[in-house]
Amino acid sequence: MTKESRIFLIGMPGSGKSTIGKRLAAKLSLPFYDLDHLIEQKTSSSISNFFKEQGESAFRLLEAETLSEVISSHDQGVISTGGGTPCYYSGIERMKEAGVVFFLDVPLDVLRSRVAKSSDRPLLENNSDDLLMELYQKRRPVYERASFHIDCGNEEVDSVVNKLLKCLN
Repeated sequence: MTKESRIFLIGMPGSGKSTIGKRLAAKLSLPFYDLDHLIEQKTSSSISNFFKEQGESAFRLLEAETLSEVISSHDQGVISTGGGTPCYYSGIERMKEAGVVFFLDVPLDVLRSRVAKSSDRPLLENNSDDLLMELYQKRRPVYERASFHIDCGNEEVDSVVNKLLKCLN
């Protein structure tokens, strides 16, 4: 097993981690794991409801535990993380030790338009531009520690997947 057998996608909410991850996994004939989806299966609750009922601290701990479970139980795969996963409980370091990490960097204005269309992002429920900017500024230094920094702009999914594939080759 090479460490590149596990590919982690990190970035802000709305950066396309899940969509790009599914497409990349299909191209590489690898399984795809969406950390948020795994958490929802485990808790039988949406991320948003879990946040409301248990709070962010409980969620971050569960998120870190789920990341550990994915790493320990799957030698291969493309893993889409939540936006905060790299930022808590040494997430970025654990991912880099276990595989290759791609930061999907999307401009703030594109993120704004994408998250405005979504109602399932608990930290951005009030759709506050200030909060999105604050999260972006807080998380970016952690994201930039990824193995690769992919400038996504507002590119089509296949274009971003091709950039990822080039980095892997």
